[in-house]
Amino acid sequence: MEFYHKPVLLEKTVELLNIKPDGIYLDGTAGGGGHSSEILKRLGEKGRLICVDRDPDAINNLNERFGDEDRVTVVKNNFAEIPDIIAKLGVESLDGVLMDIGVSSHQLDCAERGFSYHNDAPLDMRMERSGPTAADYVNTLDYSELVRILTAYGEEKFAGNIARAIEREREKNPIETTAQLAEIVKSAYPAAKRRDKHPARKTFQALRIFVNGELDRLSEGLDNAFSSLKIGGRLALITFHSIEDRMVKHRMAKWCEGCICPKDFPICVCGRKPGARLVNRKPVEADEDELRENPRSRSAKLRCCEKIN
Repeated sequence: MEFYHKPVLLEKTVELLNIKPDGIYLDGTAGGGGHSSEILKRLGEKGRLICVDRDPDAINNLNERFGDEDRVTVVKNNFAEIPDIIAKLGVESLDGVLMDIGVSSHQLDCAERGFSYHNDAPLDMRMERSGPTAADYVNTLDYSELVRILTAYGEEKFAGNIARAIEREREKNPIETTAQLAEIVKSAYPAAKRRDKHPARKTFQALRIFVNGELDRLSEGLDNAFSSLKIGGRLALITFHSIEDRMVKHRMAKWCEGCICPKDFPICVCGRKPGARLVNRKPVEADEDELRENPRSRSAKLRCCEKIN
């Protein structure tokens, strides 16, 4: 299947990045190249774009899409490694970084990748196609660890029920497919709750985040991306889950924080100055037109900050 991803909040994202024609920009989750393409349109002859992705399918797509473009460099890596990536390219700092966090349309729709509960496929979920699969973890992790993962990464209220159901089922047969796991989760859910969103949604989200170490890499990537910006450079983040959005919100608030002296101090003695300012105080969300065209944009939130110190 050809790699594709319908970019969300496209126009607003590019607008908030405030593209300079001669600037250097990095798309840390370039995927199908939708956001990258719009950034490139705004760059002049001296501008430069670095497209990064960890998914080999995405890398193949990006090389095909931008292979003849001298201003674009495609790198297979994780956005958490931004300082190393730009150092190897001889770049000291960046004018802007974009990260569109989460799973792509291609990964969801390509059944063999095992990200979706809508198709029956091997229970995989690996973005880099290497290392242990979701099936490996589901069949080996103990009850307490399963509960921790489902609660921490999926905010799943019925994590205990689901973990017990997984334990019972794997004693009979290994859990190897997405359909198997989806049915197990459904059976563990109270009947009254099955009429809401698909019962397996949060479990699949939690396992995907755990398998790919997404939150750890996001935390590291946020700090590394911000530290790689020039003064006046901007960092734009698109998230799709409340867990990720809270992390981005709190990290940006920390960068924007100034004096931390006790309020009863007559003067500042800490000397702390804000390192950033928020470009948009509230997250940007999809409007009705975009929601009609791309339902997957419903949960997307865009935050942006500018480095000032």
